Amino acid sequence: MCLFQSRLPAVKVKYLLVAWFGILVASWVIYMQYSSYSELCRGHVCTMLICDHYRRGIISGSVCKSLCEEKTLSLQRCLSTSPTHQIYSAVWKEKAVLVKCGIEESMRGENGLDSPLRHDNNLYDKPTRGTSMDEFRAMLHSFLKDSVGEQSSLSTLVTRVISLADVNGDGKVSLAEAKSVWALLQINEYVLMVALQDKEHAPRLLGFCGDLYVTEHVAHSALFRLEVPSWLQPVFPEALGTALNQWLAPAWPRRARITIGLLEFVEEVFHGVYGSFYICDASPRRVGYNAKYDFKMADLQSIASEATVKGFLRGRTCEANVDCTYGRDCTATCDRLARQCNVEVVQPNLAKVCALLQDFLLFGAPLDLREDLEKQLRTCVTLSGLASQMEVHHSLVLNNLKTLLWKKISNTKYS
Repeated sequence: MCLFQSRLPAVKVKYLLVAWFGILVASWVIYMQYSSYSELCRGHVCTMLICDHYRRGIISGSVCKSLCEEKTLSLQRCLSTSPTHQIYSAVWKEKAVLVKCGIEESMRGENGLDSPLRHDNNLYDKPTRGTSMDEFRAMLHSFLKDSVGEQSSLSTLVTRVISLADVNGDGKVSLAEAKSVWALLQINEYVLMVALQDKEHAPRLLGFCGDLYVTEHVAHSALFRLEVPSWLQPVFPEALGTALNQWLAPAWPRRARITIGLLEFVEEVFHGVYGSFYICDASPRRVGYNAKYDFKMADLQSIASEATVKGFLRGRTCEANVDCTYGRDCTATCDRLARQCNVEVVQPNLAKVCALLQDFLLFGAPLDLREDLEKQLRTCVTLSGLASQMEVHHSLVLNNLKTLLWKKISNTKYS
């Protein structure tokens, strides 16, 4: 009895130490999460700056009144992954939407005050007062030519931009409207949304105010539902994450339906009306689908025009292929003799998408289809980005894959 009592204080101390350590770890995690949130989520700064510019008559837009006067568009959940690119969920006109706004980090100003984030002072400096409509149209034409390349349909794209800028529909573009749309065109995603506006699988642009813009909300904004935070990855087994994602994934016929939409999007951005576009981050978090299991790109930040990618690569010095990478995975080869990047991207969109589909589509596939599906995906992943293969071979592989899936789900409730 005495021996037991003598050990009791030591046991209590041991458990107290364990409890104290647990509280310390939990406090650190909460602090890191809070610090991360306060650093990433600055939507109030964004709306304050936008509404200040709107009240001063510098900018205009179709959502300005809702955001700054009626307060019927208010930011809700923060989805930002960068402090300079704010993304929030919201409800506008009884629809779920996303609100996106750019703000940049600022150094200490001359007045000695620290302002953590601010709008670029030069953001709304073009066009200047006195610019004619013909001059503004020429500005747009030149800018879009640099963005998407020389296209026969470029004048149609210019007309589309001007139509979007004319918020009140009076057939004229005011200086505030022109400044707003010019600021928006500096955002790659906005340019792509305008260019791909009529594509079924691109997120729709719903409105703007200055360089803040509103897009449709994609119900499922990632291909897999579980994404392990980076700080937890070292202690979270990869196999467990894969198993959980497979368990949470939609039924196979619905995944086949999503895949068909993704393949259609690859077709849409390959030699489209306004040129070709590359998917430069083919990761699951960029690919989404709606409540009806129709494929939708969650956002277009990972898409770049062929002209933009080749412009980045042309004349770029390099030591290895990794030096010739635009975005996450638009990689060209390095000419080591000339020490310059070639401009042809090695891996085409279709090969990247098929690599993604191997994880998404093969598990749970019908037994009578699995072997053929696996074979076609393997062929697809090995496709080259060389111009000699781009046309006939890619179209054949893509159509074979679509046909295989469609035959399996056609005439069912999933079609």
